Amino acid sequence: MDQPVRVRILGVGMGPQHVTPEVAGALRDADYVLAADKGDDDRDDGLLALRRAIVNAHAGPDGPVEIVSVTDPERNRSAGLTATDYQGAVADWHDARAARYAAVLKERGGTAAFLVWGDPSLYDSTIRVVEKVRQLGVPVDYDVLPGISAPQLLAARHRIVLHEVGRPVHVTTGRRVQEAVAAGLDNIVAMLNPPPERLDLTGLDDWTMWWGANLGAAGERLVSGRLAQVLPAVVDARAAAKKEAGWEMDLFLVRKN
Repeated sequence: MDQPVRVRILGVGMGPQHVTPEVAGALRDADYVLAADKGDDDRDDGLLALRRAIVNAHAGPDGPVEIVSVTDPERNRSAGLTATDYQGAVADWHDARAARYAAVLKERGGTAAFLVWGDPSLYDSTIRVVEKVRQLGVPVDYDVLPGISAPQLLAARHRIVLHEVGRPVHVTTGRRVQEAVAAGLDNIVAMLNPPPERLDLTGLDDWTMWWGANLGAAGERLVSGRLAQVLPAVVDARAAAKKEAGWEMDLFLVRKN
């Protein structure tokens, strides 16, 4: 391959309505969209369908850009993983993804686009995976265009500011909430959350929670209030979001009163 493959990493929020004019223009100029397919024999990938809706909504005069789907590798999601095991499982998953994407990019060349939920800068692996593609010997020239992030949507839906006047907000994962609390942090956004039964919120009963799932997409749900009182509603709303959309992505802000 003499010419480098151009890759556009595009933040698309959670649907066609969140796509900026800059991202829409880049999408129309791409030769194809490269997308992971997480479906199986019994289940369609609802997020792949949402990517297709985005592509169709922002089609150019020649029609929508082609979507090239790649079966997503399996990832170890065992409940008992240690922090080290978790990091290793994610690294192995990224390596496997990079190998599959590299094969397609090497074969097709041209300009490929990745559609990233929310914004590529926040708890997304696409930039790292594209760097791994480079390490596999595929010449890649890439750029990144921002999108609307999940914390932005959470704040807008609940009509709140993510931090109090002159105060910070800490963004972490659901697995590390207790670590943040132990460090003295008391205004925490948690993303990439495990199921509620695996989420440790011990000691936060009197904190306020603002929670949301599938924000801006099918299955959107919102819950807010004193954590101990609203947690059962969060469990039900999370299940309802997944039932309606076929997938579920949630996040929350918790703040000490």
